[in-house]
Amino acid sequence: MSKKPKAAIFDFAGCEGDELQIANLEEQLLDLLNIVEVVSFREVMTEHSDDYDIAFIEGSVTRDHDAERLKRIRDNADIVVAIGACATIGGINSIRNTQDHEEVKQRVYGDKGDMFESWDKAKAVDAVIDVDYKVHGCPIDRDEFLHVVKSLVMGKEPNIPDYPVCVECKLNENVCAFERDEFCVGPVTRAGCDACCVNEGTICWGCRGLIDNPNEDAHMEVLEEYGLTPEEVMKKFSLYFNWQEEAREDE
Repeated sequence: MSKKPKAAIFDFAGCEGDELQIANLEEQLLDLLNIVEVVSFREVMTEHSDDYDIAFIEGSVTRDHDAERLKRIRDNADIVVAIGACATIGGINSIRNTQDHEEVKQRVYGDKGDMFESWDKAKAVDAVIDVDYKVHGCPIDRDEFLHVVKSLVMGKEPNIPDYPVCVECKLNENVCAFERDEFCVGPVTRAGCDACCVNEGTICWGCRGLIDNPNEDAHMEVLEEYGLTPEEVMKKFSLYFNWQEEAREDE
């Protein structure tokens, strides 16, 4: 871009944790403000402008109003970037996609469920509009977010990994979660997080979504080797992968 681009940050159905990551850039926030002019960011400023070049979108799409608003943002922006698991892959909100919608509304809203407009399925942003780039994770990694912004400003393609978390686990010399008798979705989950969850002794939950061409056969071999049942597998996959699995089936 020939001038300092204008950026706007929008939120839809989500916890706004990804926006909090941006707000918490601390001293790195100056690096961001040196290269873009933030004209709209509801979480940290009252000013708003519909004149922007880059739109960052957090949260999944769950109703007609969301879809209409997204289309207006897409029309205004030269570049649209989905940030966080809810926006990129449907996220935690898509847990409900395989459940009875009326029962879900009853659990959440009780007898006031009919007062709230809601689709029966939560969708990723790219199910409604074209998305140019994605910053994955739940929440996003602040350094990766800055890398994407700097790349866009310089007219470069951001470097987003398309290999599994297992690669990072091996580089970090982690004991495989399966060897600890735990079920991990790292073999099919996109890397880029430095295997941070496994580094801390837990498992990969899949928040960065499936890699573009996951080796599902190899993953199934691992699952069979460790004696995991189909029910256990589906329960783990339903945490983050529901929307992606539906989208893959529709292709």
